Amino acid sequence: MAHLLVVEDDPDIRRALLHALTERGHVVASAPTGMAGLQSAVADQCDLVILDLGLPDLDGLEMLRMLRAVSSVPVIVVTARDDERSLVRALEAGADDFVPKPYSATSLDARVRAVLRRTSSEGEPDGPISIGGLVIDAAGRTVTVDGADIELSAREFDLLHYLAMHQGRVVSKRELTTEVWRQPYGGADKTVDVHLSWLRRKLGETAAEPRYLRSVRNVGIKLVDPTE
Repeated sequence: MAHLLVVEDDPDIRRALLHALTERGHVVASAPTGMAGLQSAVADQCDLVILDLGLPDLDGLEMLRMLRAVSSVPVIVVTARDDERSLVRALEAGADDFVPKPYSATSLDARVRAVLRRTSSEGEPDGPISIGGLVIDAAGRTVTVDGADIELSAREFDLLHYLAMHQGRVVSKRELTTEVWRQPYGGADKTVDVHLSWLRRKLGETAAEPRYLRSVRNVGIKLVDPTE
């Protein structure tokens, strides 16, 4: 049973979401403003936040940035802003998923369960990470593809390992720059692109014919199981 927080200013949508998600087995709280949502998310330690961007007191993305400064709780952004720029901004601000309006309660519930499954498995595993024919051993810092060893530089290994730890999620270049290179974001896209190109070549793929590393245009990169 997941404890969810819905941050939505429209009372009709808020009531409908509370009813629909409760029917599907969740415990659901709600907040009508960004500041109330921020306080509730921090104080109540919910499992996931469903966040509307059009809030009356502050922009939803600003609330998301404030929340990310103090919490890693998963966040699904729901909004009528369905343009690519809004998607990119939401992911860069720390959203785990993005659902454009209109949406059904069934599809939102499926997204909630998918994000919870993914984030609950993002802790450091006890042994090697296996994704299709790719095996990454963090302890020995070794990588095999279809049983064959591949040689990676320290940075290439760190990049691949980070993507594997977030398997299936689109990771922005901003996040990679911060988490892998440990540098503030500032035009380091080329560095990330070059290392991704080297990594693709060693994994036996190209950007035109990807297997494990799938680019999402203007958003980022995700590591996937090519057998799924």
